[in-house]
Amino acid sequence: MGRVKEFDPDAVLQRALELFWQRGYEATSMSDLVEHLGIGRASIYATFGSKRDLYLKALERYLESQKPNPIEELSQPGPVLPAVRELVRRYAAESASDLDGRGCMVVNAAVELVPEDRLVTRRVQASWDAIEVALTSALTRAQAQGELDASKNPRALARMLLVLLQGMRVVGKGEPPPGRLEDAAEQALALLD
Repeated sequence: MGRVKEFDPDAVLQRALELFWQRGYEATSMSDLVEHLGIGRASIYATFGSKRDLYLKALERYLESQKPNPIEELSQPGPVLPAVRELVRRYAAESASDLDGRGCMVVNAAVELVPEDRLVTRRVQASWDAIEVALTSALTRAQAQGELDASKNPRALARMLLVLLQGMRVVGKGEPPPGRLEDAAEQALALLD
């Protein structure tokens, strides 16, 4: 009969997420994980697999736990452009106030591991694709509701906003001067008028 786990795998995964998010994949050793998680190396391997497997599970947890979820925000009924504006402004504000420099774990994964790690690349791309599709759908709806000029290209605007959002996450890690991200956000939002 196998031993009963003396730890909560869900809580351990959350702690692993926090460590990987703070340090990144390469800078986090198995010894760091053992110390931070408070469980033995054998327990990590038995429960989560390799360090890479644990990282992928932590990245997946991060993706699932984002609140507010931008895709849900953009799919709410009613006027669309206020939700798009709020999303862009929130990204700017969060990125500008990222005092601990953690940034976004998806962007961190992209900068550190893409394109070398094909599985991470696919997960990062899937995350960005989902946001692009949600933005495209929202802007198409805005156009149908008369909020967005018919001459605008919803998909091209969505792609520009996606790149802006992810770029703000990167710039935010470098302690930007006051107003840099907010000005960029407002210039981008002016394209929706």
